[in-house]
Amino acid sequence: MIRKEMNANLAEKSVQHPVAMFVQVANQFDCRIYVETETARINAKSILGMMTLGMDGERRITISADGPDEKEAMERLEEFLSTGA
Repeated sequence: MIRKEMNANLAEKSVQHPVAMFVQVANQFDCRIYVETETARINAKSILGMMTLGMDGERRITISADGPDEKEAMERLEEFLSTGA
């Protein structure tokens, strides 16, 4: 299992699109991926769950990945959060 704290840098006029893209990235991997805040732990592959987090550039989150491709998943999600692509 890998855990890493980072900024949820998904701020945009309509936050729905970046969150949907984040979920699409998470769904490319077989491992279990969760996003944690101070008050919630959400399956990163669930669009409805992720929409409830209100992720923006000021929000610190912890991402955990557990499974056969956890390292690749964490690297790709970190890249997505830092560049938006």
